[in-house]
Amino acid sequence: MCYSVVANCLKVNRRQLLTAGAVVATCLAAGQSAIAQETPDYFRQNCISCHTIGGGRLVGPDLKNVTQRKDRSWLVNFVTNPKGVLDSGDPYAQELFEKANRVPMPLAPGMTRERAEKLLDLIEEESKLEESQFKGLQISNEPFTADDVTRGRNIFLGLTPLENRGTSCISCHSTYDLKALGGGLLGPDLTDVYNRLKGRASLSNWLNAPGTETMRPTFTGHPLKPEEIHSLVAYFESASKHQPADPATNRVMFLLLGLTGATVLMFAFDAVWKWRFRGVREPLVTSGKAKGEI
Repeated sequence: MCYSVVANCLKVNRRQLLTAGAVVATCLAAGQSAIAQETPDYFRQNCISCHTIGGGRLVGPDLKNVTQRKDRSWLVNFVTNPKGVLDSGDPYAQELFEKANRVPMPLAPGMTRERAEKLLDLIEEESKLEESQFKGLQISNEPFTADDVTRGRNIFLGLTPLENRGTSCISCHSTYDLKALGGGLLGPDLTDVYNRLKGRASLSNWLNAPGTETMRPTFTGHPLKPEEIHSLVAYFESASKHQPADPATNRVMFLLLGLTGATVLMFAFDAVWKWRFRGVREPLVTSGKAKGEI
């Protein structure tokens, strides 16, 4: 009887172990599948603002056949620790840094060696295609018009709302031609952004998929439309011919407006107080005169 009970227990435990093992294996397979499946989305959200695959150089190099230009081990190390490789004095990293107008490659969010390997696998597969899905935004070479510039400025100022309900640029940025207090101070002045990002193609692709930690979550669910990007780039190209506004001017203007506002409020309160004083005192004086007390 004891033997039978033990045997039955072993059978039950074996079935439980097999079931648990199957569940774990399924979860692992699903996890690996999810990682592979999300790699294109990850590249689109974090890489395409600076790189294309077969579409030419942007801020960073075209990644088509990049694994043929440098071995995978170096590429994985660079992607997972770009600052460390650059600070080590690596010649190729220094070359990339100089060609990118001395803009260092940031560490992408959630980057791991496994994700870097998956990205390289994706780049290799896309490099074999006649035209990659990551070729980048197709940019018109037609000259910008005055209407393009005007529309772009209106979009920047928020006078023309973004179609996908994104945040207007002025909330965080300023440019040379904003009067009074200027724009926001959270982000940099964008007067010279057209030159900083090396022109029309790079700036357009960057706006198509903003790569900074602040702008990425802001525009992930509210992407700019191609025609909005076209107009904004037209405005930024026009702005690039001017000098950025002096932040000190805005600070002085803020101080002057503050002093003016305080003065106006003081006079307003004084007028209100005098009115209240007369409203109480005058009836008393009039009543006293009527009664001959004054």
